Amino acid sequence: MAPNGRLAAGPRCIAIVGPFQSGKTTLLEAILERTGVIARAGRVADGSSVGDASAEARAHAMSIEPNVATVEFLGESMTFVDCPGSTEFLHEMRNVTPVCDAAIVVCEADERKIPALEIILRELEEADIPRFLFINKIDTAGQRIRDTLALLQRASRTPLLLRQIPLWKDGIAVGFIDLALERAFIYREHAPSEIVDLPEGELPREKEARFAMLERLADYDDELMEELISEIEPPRDQIFNDLSRELRERHVVPALIGSAERGNGVTRLLKALRHEAPTLNETRARLGIPEEGAPLAQTVKTLHLGQGGKLSVARVMRGTFREGDTVVGSRGTETRVGSLLALTGTATTRKPEAAPGDTVGFGRLEGVATGDSFAAGRARPEAIVSIAPPEPVYALALKVRDRKDDVRLSSALAKITEEDPSLVVETRPEIGEIRLHGQGEMHLRVAVEKLASRFQVGVETTRPKVAYCETIKLPAAARGRHRKQTGGHGQFGDVMIEVKPLPRGEGFAFQDQITGGVVPRQYIPSVETGVRDALKCGPLGFPVVDLAVTLTDGSYHTVDSSDAAFQAAAKLALAEALPKAKPVLLEPVLSVEIAIPSEALSKATALVTARRGQILGYDERPGWNGWQVLSATIPESEIGDLIVELRSATAGVGTFSTRFDHMAELSGRPAEMVLQKAH
Repeated sequence: MAPNGRLAAGPRCIAIVGPFQSGKTTLLEAILERTGVIARAGRVADGSSVGDASAEARAHAMSIEPNVATVEFLGESMTFVDCPGSTEFLHEMRNVTPVCDAAIVVCEADERKIPALEIILRELEEADIPRFLFINKIDTAGQRIRDTLALLQRASRTPLLLRQIPLWKDGIAVGFIDLALERAFIYREHAPSEIVDLPEGELPREKEARFAMLERLADYDDELMEELISEIEPPRDQIFNDLSRELRERHVVPALIGSAERGNGVTRLLKALRHEAPTLNETRARLGIPEEGAPLAQTVKTLHLGQGGKLSVARVMRGTFREGDTVVGSRGTETRVGSLLALTGTATTRKPEAAPGDTVGFGRLEGVATGDSFAAGRARPEAIVSIAPPEPVYALALKVRDRKDDVRLSSALAKITEEDPSLVVETRPEIGEIRLHGQGEMHLRVAVEKLASRFQVGVETTRPKVAYCETIKLPAAARGRHRKQTGGHGQFGDVMIEVKPLPRGEGFAFQDQITGGVVPRQYIPSVETGVRDALKCGPLGFPVVDLAVTLTDGSYHTVDSSDAAFQAAAKLALAEALPKAKPVLLEPVLSVEIAIPSEALSKATALVTARRGQILGYDERPGWNGWQVLSATIPESEIGDLIVELRSATAGVGTFSTRFDHMAELSGRPAEMVLQKAH
């Protein structure tokens, strides 16, 4: 039971999300200070915050992974998970929010950040997460709150419901009026706001804003609508019940105001969460989790902490876990709980058990990765949610600085991809590369820094090689004769072949037209093997594709002929034929779909054409007002830093997807540059 006699809701889990540099980590600091977890709020700028404590986050002054902290507020436990806001790390939010009871969306009156806000709100809408809006930096706001709300509404498909309006003095917000309580509050620096009498002259403005709030609530409450029509003042309890219900049913997004930097508006935000955010029972119902059954949890983040070992941050959705419990992951791996830890940033405290609703660190859960579910016992649980990682848009080729680190690199890459499923490792043995794919330049830079700092594996990075090929444009013929006498049995193979081009994409065809047994049947497969081996590197230095090779004639020796001899003869014949067949270079061309805000369409078009791309067309992005999808084809060699320039041109929100389309002939200066580099 809570101190006020109200039934405690149990531990809640609240995600803090929002665009990059909107003040999420600063809000977490303010919450920790207000609830007494820390004596004084730290600052992101000087590296003193509880969140963003990793070396990589400190170095780049940005969140790169979720930060977790649990507080007690008026007798109730709340765990806050501060999620990165950069588009490159947005996937971290996707793993956290499904099992949260609600989200706080931190934003500000900045038109440049509206597309980024829209992306975040769309993610929450599609995941069906109840959400509050916290309009931050109200102390530096330069426009009316009504205009701010209209600006922010562009990003939300769900109506925004203004819960507070600022009190202004000399153009500065010095407090607020709570429209549900009909009370005025004056901000105090890093302290709860002080209740004051409603300032003279503010009553008409308060009445207008309050009526607008009630009108919106009445859209979903017929009784309230009748009261408003009849000019009957609705009871305060009815208003709060409506506010809570409309949030939980996702009819509205309540909007509160404040300043995370000064700690303003934090207490009212915490009270709104305490009274109105859904409980674990409601979250279980949203996710379709039965109340009865074995203890069940969902992993939202995996961390490999060097000497500290593996830590799986997870929310307990049902039952109680204890140290030493046997658990089974949703991938079928059985393991044991090594330890249970309460988290406050990087600080940990041992816990005897993890109860329903708790969000804690589980030590040494081998075989359980980010996004996995796990249950106590030996029965494999179904995954609570299935979150597909985003398609990579940027890649680097990795090479260890010290050859003895080759094995350690494989182990380290396995661990960072277990932590972050949006990182993809690709091995390309045919071109001798290990590639790391991710969501952008910073995303991969941080991954490389982690390889060095957490796993002591130094790597050099380069742009990935392009898988160029070559083909022929003319038919040609050649003879290859392999003869070698070495005492005893010699070697003899003799073949005549013809080569001719095939349509693009046809690959390779081999046939024989041998008559009269001039090449015995048992050696014809050897000829094909030799041809295939020779096609791995043509006269230009690249694999040869889209051609047909026909064996037309040859000769053999009854004693000296062998499989190896005919393979060698075939290679000699092909090496002579291909240069005569006018070899040309081929480059892979990708089909690309670029999603951007409409105002950035001309910039995106210019980026495509500057990369030898061909515009195929553009259309409205389905379901996204004010967005376009640009379709094009672009050579793979030009894709490398496209995402970097695209995000620069779109305030960080542009993205694209690719798939292989075709191989195209490359000639002129671009072909010369490729050949010079290859040789």
